[in-house]
Amino acid sequence: MAHRELIEHELTAAEAASKIGNDGKARVCARRAVALASEAWLEQHSFQTGRLDAMGHLRRIHGDESAPSSIRQAAERLTTTVTRRDSAPFTSDPIADARIIIEYLTAP
Repeated sequence: MAHRELIEHELTAAEAASKIGNDGKARVCARRAVALASEAWLEQHSFQTGRLDAMGHLRRIHGDESAPSSIRQAAERLTTTVTRRDSAPFTSDPIADARIIIEYLTAP
């Protein structure tokens, strides 16, 4: 499967999980979708980062000062764990945050 198809698969899984109230799975799928888009972007731009997991990709995006603040903030919200949601930036809509980042990474 191509990156785009895998990204859509993860976003569809996130939406399905969200509809049945499985917010944890929706969040995990949203993170994986961003990681897939990030991997494709890194490959396209010939960056060598080693092997990153989904959280590693999100932390890289959050720390990328060349990215717009809205993208970095969405990545920060997605990296915040559920246990820290009251004390740190947290997203109640991980799918929307994922879509914002993916749109940025896949823009021509």
